[in-house]
Amino acid sequence: MTLFDLLFIVLFLAGVIVLCLAASMALRGRRPRARAILRGAGICAGLYLAVIVAVSLLTPQRFIKLGDDQCADDWCIAISTRGRNVTPEGTRFEVTFRLSSRARRVAQRERFVAVSLRDSHGARYDPEVDPHAIPFDTLLEPLQAITASRRFLVPQTAEIVGLVVERAGVGSFPGCCIIGDEGSLLHKPTIVRLD
Repeated sequence: MTLFDLLFIVLFLAGVIVLCLAASMALRGRRPRARAILRGAGICAGLYLAVIVAVSLLTPQRFIKLGDDQCADDWCIAISTRGRNVTPEGTRFEVTFRLSSRARRVAQRERFVAVSLRDSHGARYDPEVDPHAIPFDTLLEPLQAITASRRFLVPQTAEIVGLVVERAGVGSFPGCCIIGDEGSLLHKPTIVRLD
C-alpha cells in the first residue's frame, strides 16, 4: 500500500462524513449551510481530480519486457511466451500468460483483468472469444502458478507495439481515483513488449 492509497482512503472517508453532515444540515432546515458544505466538498473533489489527471499526463508510459511480473497485491501475471503466425485473415498472435500467487497463507484471485494488443496508432485488439480458455480470475492456492493462453487476430498492416494488462469495468475502482495508480484517469498503460 502506497502513501497515495492511504490518502485516497482518508479522503474517501472524509467525503462520506461531509456528505452525511450536509444531509443532516439539510434535514434540520439549514439548507444554506448544507449547500456551502457541498460546495466546499465539490471544490476539494475537483482539485483532487485535477491532481490525478495532471500526474497521469506527466507520467511517462512504462514499457516492460516479456516475463516481467505485473502484480496486484499478491496476485501476478506475466507473459511467458508468444507466437506469431501470418494467415490470410491477418496476423495471429498466441500469447501464454503465467498467473501466480505470492501469498503464503491464503488463496488469491484477481477479478476484472483484461488484456489487449496495442498498435503504433493506439488501436486496441481484444483476444478472440474462447470458452475453453482458463479464466484470469481462477482461484490460486498459496504460491501456486498456472498458465493461460489467449489468441489475437490483427490486420497484417497493424504494427503491434505490445500487450496491455488492465482492470476493466468496475474493476478499475478504486485505482481510477488514486494518484499515480496504473489505472488512474488518463494514465498511459504499461505496455509489455512482445519482441
